[in-house]
Amino acid sequence: MLLENKVAIVTGGAKGMGRAIALKFAEEGADVVVTALHIEGARKVAEEINALGRKGLAIKSDISKSAEVKDMVEQTIKKFNKIDILVNNAGGVGVTGGDTDTATEEDWDKIIDVNLKGAFLVTMAVVPYMKKQKSGKIINISSMGAVNPAVSVLHYHAAKAGMLGLSTNLAFELAPLNIHVNAIVPGPIETPFWDSLQPPGPERDKFFKALAAKEVPLGRMGKPEDIAGPALFLASGMSDYVTGQVIYVAGGQPLLAHAATFLSAAEQ
Repeated sequence: MLLENKVAIVTGGAKGMGRAIALKFAEEGADVVVTALHIEGARKVAEEINALGRKGLAIKSDISKSAEVKDMVEQTIKKFNKIDILVNNAGGVGVTGGDTDTATEEDWDKIIDVNLKGAFLVTMAVVPYMKKQKSGKIINISSMGAVNPAVSVLHYHAAKAGMLGLSTNLAFELAPLNIHVNAIVPGPIETPFWDSLQPPGPERDKFFKALAAKEVPLGRMGKPEDIAGPALFLASGMSDYVTGQVIYVAGGQPLLAHAATFLSAAEQ
C-alpha cells in the first residue's frame, strides 16, 4: 500500500482523469476527498472509494470561489484531521473558440478562474496544514496545449501554462518544508472532456484512431488510468527526491515528433 493512511484531495474528481486518480489512490490505501461542481458524480466516485475499503468524501465546490474552497478544506480537516496529498485537476474550457478572432475578455476571465485561479485558491487553503505537518505532495494537472498547442485556445492554454509556473514557484518555496510540488502534462486522453466536441460513437473512435496514428509516437490515445499511475508515483514515497518537475504523460509527445520516429518515418 503506497498511500496507506494518507488523505488526499482530488479536485474535479467526478469523472475522467480525476476519477481515475481518486480510485488509484484509494486502491493504494488513501482516504480521498472528491470535489466537483456536480455533486452526484462526486458521490458516485466516493461510493466506489468506500467499496474499496477506504473512506470517500464527496464535496460540491466551485474552486474559483474562495469561500467554497475554504469550506471544502475545513470539511476535510474536520473528517480526517490532515491533508497529505492535493491533486489540482479541476478545469475545462466550456466555451467555443479561443483564437484571436473569437476570444473575449469574458471568456478569458472565466477560463482563467477555473483553470488557474482555482488551483491557486485550493493550494493556498491546503498548504498551511502541510506546513504544519512539514510534509505534503501537490500535483498540478496541466495540458499539452500549454507547451505544444495543436489549436489556438488562448485562455485555456495560458491558464495551463500558468499551472506550470505555479508548480515551479511552489516547489522552490516549499522544498525546505518537505512539501513536494510537481506537474503532469497529459497528452490526448479519452475522457468526457471530448463529449461536447464529438459524441461517443464510431465516428469519434475513427477520429481517435486517426489522431493517435498521426500525432502520438506510441500510436494510441491515452486512458485516464495512464494519468493515474504517474500521479500515484508523485503522491507516494517513491518520489521523495522529486520536486519542481514536469512529467509528460503523452505517448511520446512533445519531445518525439511522430514523423521523426524511426519506424514511422516516410522513408521506412
